[in-house]
Amino acid sequence: MTNRARAAEILGAQEIELPSWAFGNSGTRFKVFSQSGVPRTPEEKIDDAAQVHAFTGAAPIVSLHIPWDKVDDYEKLAVHAADRGVRIGAINANVFQDDDYMLGSVTSPDPKVRRKATDHLLECVEIANATGSRDVKLWFADGTNYPGQDSIRTRQDRLAEALDEVYAALRPDQRILLEYKLFEPSFYTTDVPDWGTSYAHCLRLGEKAVVCVDTGHHAPGTNIEFIVAFLLRENKLGAFDFNSRFYADDDLMVGAADPFQIFRIMHEIVQAGATTPDSGINFMLDQCHNIEPKIPAQIRSVMNVQEATAKALLVDADALTAAQVSGDVLGANAVLMDAYNTDVRPLLAEIRRNGGLDPDPLEAFSRSGYLDRVTEARKDGVPAGWGA
Repeated sequence: MTNRARAAEILGAQEIELPSWAFGNSGTRFKVFSQSGVPRTPEEKIDDAAQVHAFTGAAPIVSLHIPWDKVDDYEKLAVHAADRGVRIGAINANVFQDDDYMLGSVTSPDPKVRRKATDHLLECVEIANATGSRDVKLWFADGTNYPGQDSIRTRQDRLAEALDEVYAALRPDQRILLEYKLFEPSFYTTDVPDWGTSYAHCLRLGEKAVVCVDTGHHAPGTNIEFIVAFLLRENKLGAFDFNSRFYADDDLMVGAADPFQIFRIMHEIVQAGATTPDSGINFMLDQCHNIEPKIPAQIRSVMNVQEATAKALLVDADALTAAQVSGDVLGANAVLMDAYNTDVRPLLAEIRRNGGLDPDPLEAFSRSGYLDRVTEARKDGVPAGWGA
């Protein structure tokens, strides 16, 4: 099988998970600009996400955020998703918005606050049971702003205690995805600041705990593909939160700032044979679209991931290995650059045609008139989102 044929086969099976919160009014920590036609309910978020899948054929999963997507009946919500041709993915916990969490959630010095936070995490496991979700994703804003504010070591003990309780509540087929973030909102210490901290906790917990890599959650210049390669080797890479950043956690469309970085990351994924859903790696977009239209931004992000994956699949693996073992530094780099500089848009257009889709998802969505219809239908009510 040629590289092109193999790429077409793998790309045809690729699945990218969408974040429900990308479709509501969301944005920076300083201002959220409202847009017309945004969803008012979790059901309408799923409706919009289903449009992304309908035009790309590669986004059949929608991640929920609790309590932003809280409903009375999660089994019914899962049926609604299935009726729209998608399914519920990871359940994301929220232990960072309540006033009680000012000094931390599961690492707070207040045992009542820790209990409240842990109970919410357990609630997310129950929601995952109801929706048939495999993954419960945990991110903690916990940390400190000043030296001496709290015991760094004790906070790790509190974190481990909460994670143990959540881990024990998982079904055999479920997982914890433990995310990390370098800084913000805590500026002296962050309790899960890097992949090493996440990895250490996951290693202690067991095989049902894996690391989630958010591409925006690193110090400038961090070699994210090294982190990816290491975690793949240790079977501890569970998920990505794909976005793009110029400074830190910008939540921009993936590949917007550095498409070459996404290619390099996907090259490590391809080398490990981990591009398909059976790899267990969850490829998700974690983005808050503030000034760009929501659905087209998600379509464009899916297309960007597809293009990076396609280029990575076109790397001549034999030529690369030969150059590496012979010490041909420039030759090895040239093999990568040849693949990266390949225009893969015709290949992806062909794959879409073969799948009964329009070769240009963005143009097809624009022609569909969907946004005009829902803008009229949703003119009453309160748009979903969070304020800033």
